[in-house]
Amino acid sequence: MSYSCPLNFESVDSYVARFVALMVSILLIAYMMTFNVFILYFLFFDFMVRLFCKKEYSPIFHISRFLKKLFKLKDEFTDGGAKRLAGYFGIFFILMLIAGNNLNLYFFSIIVSFIFLSCALLEAFFSYCLGCKIYFLIKKIHPGFMN
Repeated sequence: MSYSCPLNFESVDSYVARFVALMVSILLIAYMMTFNVFILYFLFFDFMVRLFCKKEYSPIFHISRFLKKLFKLKDEFTDGGAKRLAGYFGIFFILMLIAGNNLNLYFFSIIVSFIFLSCALLEAFFSYCLGCKIYFLIKKIHPGFMN
C-alpha cells in the first residue's frame, strides 16, 4: 500500500493501473505519429467510463486485467483516490489534445502529448504516479478533498 492509503479507503490494484498507463502510453504514441483524433476520442471515452461508470465496462481496464493474469502477478493495492485524481488529470490532458487537434495546433498537441506520455510512462515503468503525489499534497492541505 502507498503512503497515502489512510487518506482514502478505496484501493485499486497497482499492476492493473500500470498496465492501463502502458496502454495509454501506446495510444498516445500512436496519436503523436498519426494525429488521428479518434484515438483521443477512444481515450476520452475509456477515461470517462473508468471514472464515472463501472470500470469493468472499460476496454483498457479489461485488457489490463487480462495482462495481469497472463503474467501471473499478485495483487498489490494502492490508494484509489489518488488514482482517481490522476484520471481527472488524464481527462484534462485528453481534452487539451482534442482541442489542439481540432484547431490544427499540432506543435501544442505534441507538447501536451509529451507531458501526458511522460506521466503515463512514469506510472507504467516505475510505479511513480505524479497525480498521486499531487493528491497527497492536496490531502495534507485540505483533508476533505474528494471525499
